[in-house]
Amino acid sequence: MASGKPLRLAALALALSACAGASFAAEIDKPLGVVELFTSQGCNSCPPADQLFTELAGKEDIVALAYHVDYWDYLGWRDTLSRKENTERQYDYMRAFGGRSVYTPQAIINGRTHVNGASRTAVDGALAELRKSGDGMQVAIKVKRDGDGIIIEAGDATAPSASETAMAHVVIVYFDPPQTIEIGKGENGGRKMTYWNAVTGIQTAGMWHGKAQRYELPASEVTKKGGCAVLLQSVAKDGLPGPIIGAAFVTRPKPR
Repeated sequence: MASGKPLRLAALALALSACAGASFAAEIDKPLGVVELFTSQGCNSCPPADQLFTELAGKEDIVALAYHVDYWDYLGWRDTLSRKENTERQYDYMRAFGGRSVYTPQAIINGRTHVNGASRTAVDGALAELRKSGDGMQVAIKVKRDGDGIIIEAGDATAPSASETAMAHVVIVYFDPPQTIEIGKGENGGRKMTYWNAVTGIQTAGMWHGKAQRYELPASEVTKKGGCAVLLQSVAKDGLPGPIIGAAFVTRPKPR
C-alpha cells in the first residue's frame, strides 16, 4: 500500500498462497490485454478456439485465462476441468452485457466486449481496437521477486477514462499448468486436447482506489503447483463484473 497507510490486504496473502510455482512471470506492467475464454470439452465448436487460445497463452503480452463451463456436460462427456463457478462468471458477464444467453466458445476481452473465441480476426481485432480507444490496460501492475518476498505494485489511475474505474477489485485467478486430456465420449469423443491456463479458482482479495498501492508477501507462501494471475477489475453497483484495467501474471507454469 502507499506509504503512510497500513497494509490491510491479509486476504491477498492468503489468496496468493494458493498460487503456484517458484518461477515468477516476466515483468510486463501493461499487457496488450486480457482474454478470458469460456470453453468446454463437450462443445464441438470449441477445439479451434482452444487451439487459438494455446497461441494466446504463449504470448508474453496477453493474460489468457480459460474458464471451462459445465452446461454442456449433458451431451455425453463431463468436462474434467469444468467448475460451476466458471459458469457463474460467464452468466455474470452475460447480465453485465445485457445478453439473454451464454455460448461457447466465447472470448471476453478486457471485461468490456465479447467475440467468437475461435475467430483469430475477431480476437486480435478486439484487442487492437480496445487499445486504440484507450480501453486497454490502464493501470500498471508489476510483480517481482525481492529476496524472500513477492512484491505486487499497482500504479496510479492515469487514463482519461479513469473516472469510471477509480475503484476496482484486486482479483486473484488460479489456473492449472497445461495438461493433455483424452476425451472419451460426446461430441469430441476420440480427440486428445492440450488445455492451457484452465481456471481452478477465483477470489477477490482486496480493493484498489485509484492510487498506487504496494503489496509485499513472503515468497514461501507461493508453494503449490499451478499458476496465478492478478486482475484489477471494476465492479458495478449490482456486483456484476466490469472493465479490467490492469493485469499481470504472478506465476506461469511450464507444461507437464
